[in-house]
Amino acid sequence: MSSPLEMTELYDNALLGILQHVGNIQNFLQVYFGFLYRKTDFYRLLSSPNDTMGFPPGMAEKMVLKTFKLFEKVALHDRERALQEAQLREREKRTAPPAVQEVVVQAEEEVAAVTAATGQETEATPEAPPPVVEQTLPSNPEPVCSNTDRPPDGEPSEPSPGATGPASGQEQFQANPDSYNGAVRDNYSWSQDYNDVEVRVHVPAHIQRGKQVSVSLQTGSVRVAVREGSAERVLIEGELTHKINTENSLWSLEPGNCVLLSLSKGMEVWWSAVLKGETEIDVNQINRERSMASVGEEEHAVLNRLNFDYRQKLQGKPQSHEMKVHDMLKKGWDAEGSPFRGQSFDPSMFDIQPSAVQF
Repeated sequence: MSSPLEMTELYDNALLGILQHVGNIQNFLQVYFGFLYRKTDFYRLLSSPNDTMGFPPGMAEKMVLKTFKLFEKVALHDRERALQEAQLREREKRTAPPAVQEVVVQAEEEVAAVTAATGQETEATPEAPPPVVEQTLPSNPEPVCSNTDRPPDGEPSEPSPGATGPASGQEQFQANPDSYNGAVRDNYSWSQDYNDVEVRVHVPAHIQRGKQVSVSLQTGSVRVAVREGSAERVLIEGELTHKINTENSLWSLEPGNCVLLSLSKGMEVWWSAVLKGETEIDVNQINRERSMASVGEEEHAVLNRLNFDYRQKLQGKPQSHEMKVHDMLKKGWDAEGSPFRGQSFDPSMFDIQPSAVQF
């Protein structure tokens, strides 16, 4: 399982080149989001069931915020670790003995002689108490996982919408980015796109650190538990309905809110449930269109060509397959011995079927 930093470090050289070229972070962000605007459907909204590309309202913004919060947590942990190391060094500095220290040892006889001569007993110097180091922990970052449907700790949860049948409540799930193309269950919610599944497992409010959480992501199973003292409470455990790619899957903790599992699908199929044996959703009621971000280069080229042909046809202009044949015919139109030599090329003389051209 790779961490977010390991995944992004692969592109450091390319991104540094762009950053050095544009000069500052603001221009770098404009380049990045400009690319998403021009080359993907990141800013395109799914406004009707017939739309085939784009994202539901609020989903693109949520993706950006989720990524920002992910690395905000990494930076927060770095600052917390640096603070603890500085406090540890300060504590060692205060409690360490001086580099050179004289130690005067008096024999019992000498002490007795001094006592007899002065008539006073020597008093032992009380040992100085160890220094007290106050530790100030940074405040919790604002969570981004929605847990408005979670009952208070210790109270039984009511059956979530959609638990009575496969297709029940799917429209409600689709309206929530946390359960888009997925569902809300008793202690977690999940959503999916063509390549990934995102699971938000709710945790009690006192779970604030990663060491309080135990997560196991296997190819065919998942387990999430929280540590409460010497005991461990399992929040979700079971066999996955489909296998995942553990190399590209990761997890993170939103303190006091949820454990966020980002699961990379092993196969590009639509999931009907996260765990086997749980209530399934009706995949016919979700948006099963692939976003442009999940389309390969070859498929992207085909989609661009089909889109171009559609616009050309509406304008009464030759489509891509016709233009390719026309280019070949023009070469022989004015060739030596051609009956059309000297005349303007007339594409209307040819009826070209798309099947006649290989792309």
